[in-house]
Amino acid sequence: MNPLDQLTIRGFKSIRELEDFKLRSLNLFIGANGAGKSNLIGFFRLLNAFMDGRLNDFVIDSGGVSDLLFNGRKVTGEMYFETRFGDRGHRFTLKPGPDEEPAIVDEARYYRHSQSGWWEMGDNLQGRSKVAAEAQGDSEDSAYSRPVVNAIRSWQIYHFHDTSRSARMRLYEIVEDDDELRTDGANLAPFLKRLRDREKPCYTAILDAVRLVSPFFDDFVLEPRAMGAAKKINLSWRQKGSDYPMQPYHLSDGTIRFIALATALLQPEPPSSIIIDEPELGLHPHALSILAELIQDAAKRTQLIIATQSATLLDQFGVEDIVVVKREDGASTFSRLEEKDYKAWLESYTVGELWTKNVIAGGPSHE
Repeated sequence: MNPLDQLTIRGFKSIRELEDFKLRSLNLFIGANGAGKSNLIGFFRLLNAFMDGRLNDFVIDSGGVSDLLFNGRKVTGEMYFETRFGDRGHRFTLKPGPDEEPAIVDEARYYRHSQSGWWEMGDNLQGRSKVAAEAQGDSEDSAYSRPVVNAIRSWQIYHFHDTSRSARMRLYEIVEDDDELRTDGANLAPFLKRLRDREKPCYTAILDAVRLVSPFFDDFVLEPRAMGAAKKINLSWRQKGSDYPMQPYHLSDGTIRFIALATALLQPEPPSSIIIDEPELGLHPHALSILAELIQDAAKRTQLIIATQSATLLDQFGVEDIVVVKREDGASTFSRLEEKDYKAWLESYTVGELWTKNVIAGGPSHE
């Protein structure tokens, strides 16, 4: 599946206008709180929901269409989205209906080598994607839409913020829930068991990464237990020098979050794009350096889109991997850095230090 090469967003949340923005295999978005990083991730959630037939649910959970429009309905009448995946693409306009339900207008798919390029699919007042419906069919046209739909549906938007004692990744989960790692890590134990049983090199790589961050860690104890009519499993583990099975609540917040991140980044069949919001939360600086290595390695196999505020994490990457998100005149702006603009500075400072000193202007500012 092709990664997302280019996108255009107009009128969505704080993003008034983002035109033909090009993405690479590795993209780190930095910016102050409220700059718009989370709203960009919201775009990926919206498009993923649209292709899965969950757009209405996404809109309801977001407070209605008016809450998604840039500065509300009085300022913005519609949202426009366009994506390109190699020689294919997709676009649509989202408008508010009379009761805040989403109405899709002018949906179209794109194929670079066709005579017209864009193939118009029309309107849909029920918030359903005609391109997704075509991709599920057996017509010759489905070959044009299926790669785009499959790429978008494969996106995994990981959000491992909840590591509390009641977090789902610390609880028991049915052992059969192992097809793919869930976005909140709820099935982390079943997924790791699948890798241990079927993808041993991948499982070993995850263990090695976790041991670098937590030297006391030995291995997971992934043994299902009969619980009622189902077999379930949790993230039990052993520490070095002991056979006593430790429980998930014995893992610190940072350790279990790192386990989830390492599993997502080292999975053997990654989606076309992995999107992670603030992976640095709760991690020790040494763990951040290991995480950066995992991110760089994963970017060789799939597309990475990372939203971060960590100067320590930025230190591990090149200037051109970084996109600065700022607020200007109430709207989010996105600018990819160029190494030539910071060559002299980088002789004396790291990338993270340049951001902290506001040489790379991504910190808080007054509009």
